[in-house]
Amino acid sequence: MRDQDSSRHVFRTTQLEAADGPGLNPTGNRTMGEIIAARFSRRGFLRGSMASVAITATVSPMAMLAADDAKAQGAVEGSRFSFPEVKAGVDADHHVAEGYDADVLLRWGDKIFADAPEFDPENQSEAAQERQFGYNNDFVGFIPLNGAHDHGLLVVNHEYTNDHLMFPGIVSVKDGKVTVAPATENQVNIEMAAHGGTVIEIRKVDGKWQTVLEGRQNRRITAKTEMEIAGPAAGHPRMQTKADPQGRSVLGTINNCAGGVTPWGTYVMAEENFHGYFIGELPSDHPEARNYARVGVPGASYDWGRFHDRFDISKEPNEPNRFGWIVEVDVNDPTSVPKKRTALGRFKHEGAESAVARDGRVVFYLGDDERFDYVYKFVTAGRFDPENRAANMDLLDEGTLYVARFDEDGSLVWLPLVQGEGPLTAENGFESQADVLIETRRAADLLEATPMDRPEDIQPNADTGRAYVMLTNNTKRDEANAANPRVENAFGHIIEIIEDGEDIAATKGRWEILVKCGDPSVAEVGATFSTATTEDGWFGMPDNCAIDAEGRLWVSTDGNSPSKTGRTDGLWAMDIEGAARGTSRLFYRVPVGAELCGPCLTEDMTTFFVAVQHPADEGEGWDEFGRPSYYEDLSTRWPDFDDAMPVRPSVVAITKQGGGKIG
Repeated sequence: MRDQDSSRHVFRTTQLEAADGPGLNPTGNRTMGEIIAARFSRRGFLRGSMASVAITATVSPMAMLAADDAKAQGAVEGSRFSFPEVKAGVDADHHVAEGYDADVLLRWGDKIFADAPEFDPENQSEAAQERQFGYNNDFVGFIPLNGAHDHGLLVVNHEYTNDHLMFPGIVSVKDGKVTVAPATENQVNIEMAAHGGTVIEIRKVDGKWQTVLEGRQNRRITAKTEMEIAGPAAGHPRMQTKADPQGRSVLGTINNCAGGVTPWGTYVMAEENFHGYFIGELPSDHPEARNYARVGVPGASYDWGRFHDRFDISKEPNEPNRFGWIVEVDVNDPTSVPKKRTALGRFKHEGAESAVARDGRVVFYLGDDERFDYVYKFVTAGRFDPENRAANMDLLDEGTLYVARFDEDGSLVWLPLVQGEGPLTAENGFESQADVLIETRRAADLLEATPMDRPEDIQPNADTGRAYVMLTNNTKRDEANAANPRVENAFGHIIEIIEDGEDIAATKGRWEILVKCGDPSVAEVGATFSTATTEDGWFGMPDNCAIDAEGRLWVSTDGNSPSKTGRTDGLWAMDIEGAARGTSRLFYRVPVGAELCGPCLTEDMTTFFVAVQHPADEGEGWDEFGRPSYYEDLSTRWPDFDDAMPVRPSVVAITKQGGGKIG
């Protein structure tokens, strides 16, 4: 974060984009922790579905030792997964389960076009970065071409940048204090070009994936790409600026965390922590002051506003209203203008995964990644037409946005965010639906939605009518409860939503805790993995997730580290039904300092694409390194392990040796 007093700053680490946030919810709405406590203290912690699968309050060391025998066999009784588990730990490299290959497919700086320049880390430029793979890859999606499993488009979000890992000569260390020089204009423009997303054609040749640099649909999207503002907020006065007096066009997309691929084959990018890109100050009586306080603007984590007036709210007070949306990209046309779909609300979006409901409407589940914020879903007004792609292209402009209320009796209610209904009236500052969507958080506050512990990725399964909510953590919890029997919920948990009638478009349902995360052998942590989970199989801080073609759940993490858990982040297979429910197994782990994002399985389940984000962004907590990590002195030089190359965020393709389905 920036040290504004000295105009210098310490490392902008994973805490910028993945920490539990400042916690800006001012309401007294009952939190998820309080609701869980009331529910399970009344009905007994081991009743219902959790009792039937023998999830215990803690897992004893003896039980974990017994589970190691099952690990050696590569299978757990009743589990739908069978692979030799990876040993949890920390080192400079990545590791995948025995019998699998993990091949680096795309690295920061790799060419996206045949005529793009080669990566030169010592002589970076905006023009080069615009034609090279961006930084900190997060969401990964695969869109088949002509229905093929071995040929398609890879779509990848580039969430944010770590300047201390990207640029040479900017870090100084004196008397143990580390500072990073303010970014120059050239570095700011490179950062802006490294944000956004990549669309690139890929093909499997002789069992290995490779990029097709001549691909017609290859594209880089950046913080300067022209975009259309679509939906109810388009043209609203609060969206208008000096550069865009009509309020219908904006340059770029930023902090693209998780995302999604729609049933009609477009790419959706979720704008998450947009607040950090703005500097400046508004008068306390400015019409947007309350709005910006609720989302943390200005966050002042970047220097962009020093060179681009639109990121200084004292000069362009409406510009922050143009970020925090879901962006849709038509990958079939590389010249198409991406659209910010305002009907899905404005907040710190983590993901936009979707499925088709029974009646043909399309349902998107959306998390607002900040502690004490909310879970949402959007249901389109129109119906998906699988035979007419063009008819689906504006489905996201009309529909109903809902926010979740989780009740202590285990019931769930989806509350519609519709202007004129309940408290969402002109008297409360909502003159139109555009106001409701621009200030989605405040509207949800008034509806008394349930404040959650950092809701991140949410994956629906239309076949079962269930969805899985990743709740990463909430270290500001100030009271213990049955579901989080610690003062701080440092390790997070996963909630399973069961929609009424197994219909994901339902407005009511039920909820259960699938698992509470953390080390089960430490009683005070209160983790609830099954007793079949080994010492390598537990994890903390669930972040992204995927449901494969067989309905199995995979979970990636953000925040495991030498200092927090004694292990790196990775990808875990999680049983969600039967006798093995609550059993987790480590499949892939990342290098020191990295976060694992974007797990994406091809439909035939023969390739798992994963994103390794900000490797080497840690050094002090790893005894083997024991000091800050930066461009000239890195805790790892993954994936090249070349002294001439910095560490490089990358997309990895995991395949089974000899072919076959994963897991």
